Amino acid sequence: MKQIFISFFLTFFLISSVYSADYSEMSTQELIAIMGHIKKENQQKFQNELKKRVPQMSLKEKQDYEKNLEKLTQK
Repeated sequence: MKQIFISFFLTFFLISSVYSADYSEMSTQELIAIMGHIKKENQQKFQNELKKRVPQMSLKEKQDYEKNLEKLTQK
């Protein structure tokens, strides 16, 4: 049940990120989750918002961020 909720939650934010370019309203966890799924025209805004948040990230968030960094360079 928890997995279904998490999947739904991530899917919702992936879809909403495609239509919204205001990444400042999203949580750090949400930004990390959608890394690699951002339209090219929104890529710079997205990366700028992530860079602003790196110094305040928790250890867990930094680990997830570093795991997903590859997705940013694959596009």
